[in-house]
Amino acid sequence: MNFLDQMKKRYTVKKYNPQGKISEEQIEELKEILNLSPSSINSQPWNFIFVNDTELKKQLGDKSYFNKEKVLDSSHIIVFQVIKNIEHFEKQIEENLPEGSVNYYRTMVKPKGEEAIKSWLGHQVYLSLGVLLSACAAMGIDSTPMEGIEPEEYDVILKNEKYETLFAVAIGKRDDADANQPKFNPKKRLNAEKVIVEA
Repeated sequence: MNFLDQMKKRYTVKKYNPQGKISEEQIEELKEILNLSPSSINSQPWNFIFVNDTELKKQLGDKSYFNKEKVLDSSHIIVFQVIKNIEHFEKQIEENLPEGSVNYYRTMVKPKGEEAIKSWLGHQVYLSLGVLLSACAAMGIDSTPMEGIEPEEYDVILKNEKYETLFAVAIGKRDDADANQPKFNPKKRLNAEKVIVEA
């Protein structure tokens, strides 16, 4: 099945099969794919935490609003985090990137101020979300991107001092009765002619 067909089939899962586990081989492949995600100037201001420990998922589920059941029943939760400290980020790129990339950051991003820098860093993490959801579709893995969580509480639970949580993704196997499946709830998109144009 080609990628277009996979994208037609993918959807945001609302109910998972608790017995539907993702193989360790596929998890390792997803980790490698995330590590290859693109980012502006190859900045990579991110951290990805793969959670499948039952107790940890319970703690995170309690801080996930209406997404609690998805967190508990999915195979894994992937928590997407962004680097907290701008000085630490600048040190990271100075140590790992070529001078031209560092100069781009210094002249095009940094002068805009802290709020703009934080926004720019977050945008890079969202690029990796698109990569992950596409990879899951291609690999036949069901997924649910979730902003409906309490990021600060996730940070307390995960105890990562260098990064802070932006969002999470549940992955696993859909429940056969999940009402959000395209066969029950057909995909709805704006007509392509409205949003895709040639110039």
